[in-house]
Amino acid sequence: MWLSVSLDGFIEGPDRELDWHLVDDELHRYVNDQLRQMGAFLSGRITHELMAGFWPTADADPAITGPMAEFAGIWRDMPKIVFSRTLEQAGGYHTTLMREVVPEEIMALKAQPGGDMTLGGADLAASFREHDLIDEYRLYVHPVILGRGTPLFRASDTRTGLELAGTRTFGNGVVLLHYRRAGAAAAG
Repeated sequence: MWLSVSLDGFIEGPDRELDWHLVDDELHRYVNDQLRQMGAFLSGRITHELMAGFWPTADADPAITGPMAEFAGIWRDMPKIVFSRTLEQAGGYHTTLMREVVPEEIMALKAQPGGDMTLGGADLAASFREHDLIDEYRLYVHPVILGRGTPLFRASDTRTGLELAGTRTFGNGVVLLHYRRAGAAAAG
């Protein structure tokens, strides 16, 4: 799971705003380098529509250069799986539509060669968490307190033990907290 989060645990502001994300060139280059190694992007409909509304042609804008332009190519070329019960079609750009999170289907995807998959979106992550399908958490903690908004985690009866896999502090104050499920580090 890859998500940006405020210090007080929100992934969006109260009106779904993301303008508090502090993504500078250093952070974007790091994220691009990590995402190039992934095998697929997994997202819910809202996250997918947000991404699909901007990234397919972002690098055609002469004002968008450097890491942002690079990410446009990464996003376009990466296989994507969007989970939605309401979308009629996947919408191109190497996108596959799945209606529900079916644990056996996700485990089959995880077993395929091609790199790790990155999971984005709080609602989809909650579904994956309910089925114990998240192996790693990469949280980009931004130095802002929003007060309210969409929480990173909704209430759950599921407890997951984690081990710290690493941290990184960026010049803009964002801190990456990288955790793996307890016992997963020794297994792989």
